[in-house]
Amino acid sequence: MSRLRVLIVEDEPIACRGLVKQLASIEDVELIEPCGDGPAAVAAVRAHQPDLILLDVQIPGLDGFGVIAAIGVDRMPPVVFVTAFEEHTLRAFDVHAVDYLLKPVDGDKLARAIRRARQRLAPRDDEQRLSALVAAMRSAPAYAERLAIRSPGRISFVRSADVDWFAAADNYVEAHVGGKSHLLHETLNALEARLDPARFVRVHRSRIVNLDRVRELRSLPHGEYEIVLHDGTRISSARSYRERLQRLIGAS
Repeated sequence: MSRLRVLIVEDEPIACRGLVKQLASIEDVELIEPCGDGPAAVAAVRAHQPDLILLDVQIPGLDGFGVIAAIGVDRMPPVVFVTAFEEHTLRAFDVHAVDYLLKPVDGDKLARAIRRARQRLAPRDDEQRLSALVAAMRSAPAYAERLAIRSPGRISFVRSADVDWFAAADNYVEAHVGGKSHLLHETLNALEARLDPARFVRVHRSRIVNLDRVRELRSLPHGEYEIVLHDGTRISSARSYRERLQRLIGAS
């Protein structure tokens, strides 16, 4: 059995360490230095030409599909996606017969994915499947139904529909849910692109609100609004977001 050279692309240190530990117990696997973002992954694939990539879908700089586009589907090694995507999105992976592992990764499932990677004898089929998946995901974006909350030693999840509002916190985002605050490891711009625009509206460069949580709007001077949520939270909108807010809520 030849050694399988594996590249891990994962931006969460805890998840990365877990994958490294699990792979260390699998015979004839050689690990390439892991990567934590898209551009580094592209460089590593080109430099080391791994036999297999464990590729997180949501990574900074360039997401998993962006990495594939940068390398080229025809030049990509076999890929096993590592994802926290919700169930309806995973159907696209199933339809196109591409391997994926759902976070948190189960060791037995990882071992099976490695065995399948060894058994692949038709790279052209893999290329067609990967190309079809990338096209499907790019043409029909799925909005995040749950969000990963990372804390020391664990990753938990919260339903996006349960979030009252989001606030920028430097390169992170605070998700306010029922009076509690959770820290998301991404920027507000990146999060906005993953949220359903029919449900969530950006009202300020540093705030996004869940329209289902809005109780009333109060007009302020200079074309601004004070947004009152059902729990009594008051959020001021910026004038530049006035038209979008009016359109989505139906204010006159």
